[in-house]
Amino acid sequence: MSANVLTIEAAKAADLRIPEDQETSQAVHDVIVAMRANRRSGTANTKTRGEVAQSGKKPFRQKGTGNARQGGNASPIHRGGGIVFGPRPRDYSKQVNRKTKRLAFAAALSDRIASGDVLAVDELKIDDGKTKSFVSKIKEIAGTEKALVVSSAFTDKTYLAARNVAASQLSTALDVNTEQILAYDKVVLTESAMQTLSKRTAV
Repeated sequence: MSANVLTIEAAKAADLRIPEDQETSQAVHDVIVAMRANRRSGTANTKTRGEVAQSGKKPFRQKGTGNARQGGNASPIHRGGGIVFGPRPRDYSKQVNRKTKRLAFAAALSDRIASGDVLAVDELKIDDGKTKSFVSKIKEIAGTEKALVVSSAFTDKTYLAARNVAASQLSTALDVNTEQILAYDKVVLTESAMQTLSKRTAV
């Protein structure tokens, strides 16, 4: 299967948007930060002195022991006591508007194209559903296993062949995102993905 390096001129001919450099860096940063923040569960939690399971009994008498006075075992200075300024459940999610997401996606894709990391193929299909066949095909096309393959759709056999290859990923043209475009050594685009990507990068 032959693969051609997708050039800026070929991308423009396929109606893929190529944004100006000066308007893109902040958009890409904002989108990547938001995507990673939105994956955080925010469930880390520690108990304060009012929440730990302690009796509240005064550990020793107020005077005469030579120790500092103590009112209970829940104090943060005691073993099993509460935590001071520990993590509490919170929402890390960030909102990014649709225009910024579209700009960031177009910028990431155009940057990979300009770097010569995007390859165009007619289609990618593994008929026997074997992992060995998929790895062989990816290495033949991209020269590396660490590749993102984008198509309008994949056959069940192709998904089966690719599912155990951790270094590679299959993604449809509707679902592929900015982070995925930037994460792999090579991006392989099939002919069927171009039209959808053209719509996704349009102004």
